[in-house]
Amino acid sequence: MITKANSGDRTAVKNIWKKNYSTMDPRYLEYHFRNEWKEEDTLTSVREGELIGAVERRKYPLMFNGRVLQASVLSGLVFEPRLRSAANELELVDSVIDACEHSELLTLVSTERADLYRAYRFEPVYRRRDYHLTRNKIQSITIFGCAYDPSPLDMIKVYSNFSKRFNGFFARTLEDFKELKQEVAARSGKIVAYYDAKNNIRGYAVLLIEGREVRIRECVYLDSMALMKLVNAALQDRADVHLVVSEAEKLDVLFPDCDVRIYDSMLVRLNDAELFSRLFGKRVQTAKEAFALSIRPLNLSELR
Repeated sequence: MITKANSGDRTAVKNIWKKNYSTMDPRYLEYHFRNEWKEEDTLTSVREGELIGAVERRKYPLMFNGRVLQASVLSGLVFEPRLRSAANELELVDSVIDACEHSELLTLVSTERADLYRAYRFEPVYRRRDYHLTRNKIQSITIFGCAYDPSPLDMIKVYSNFSKRFNGFFARTLEDFKELKQEVAARSGKIVAYYDAKNNIRGYAVLLIEGREVRIRECVYLDSMALMKLVNAALQDRADVHLVVSEAEKLDVLFPDCDVRIYDSMLVRLNDAELFSRLFGKRVQTAKEAFALSIRPLNLSELR
């Protein structure tokens, strides 16, 4: 049976997560189920009174061509390992897709299970560049002007200016940035910002430590100076840094000797092609056709 979760399901779902994500930082796991997990956003699979699987559907407003579109991101598809089966997975995914189809224009999912979701007409739309930066390949400059733990107000100011260059991004609020800071702290990460001589914020970077590497999971910058300051700050933590940006951010001029990998980061399902066509005055049938109407480069952060 597929049903909406209730508040009493929190512990059962968390225990299944522990079995599926054994390498996840336990502090982040606790944070997620204490602050982010909501029963109304979760569908569960129940067999003979036992909760055996769950999937989360978190709703977000998405900015596209000047309009705010209702969308959601699917994540946390997990099952009790001894009871995982293709049939059980498909039943749960069928149910969550049906719920999305009747209430929102777009549904997104990360590419961890691309094989599963492509069967439901999800298509790769968002692509990202991963620059592998090392100290010997990056121009070394002072990080004067950099400061850790910027305020949510400063972050939303620079994010708003940065996102004007792009399309298809999450419309964030001040509360979203408060939550982002809490999430990064729970992942033992850092947020470093760069301020100019007039103390105006010019960019920030979300740094997550992954073993011997730092991954810049989100980098917001208004000019190349801000970007170089942030990158040099990250290189002070680890000798290897992965800078993750949108596919449109071609930074080879700044990092000519660094390896770069381009990969699909999000799959998108267009739930109502007819409504999308009416909204934007062009006939489309697929998510790829819909996003091809973008008036600016696409940029959707992997962090929500």
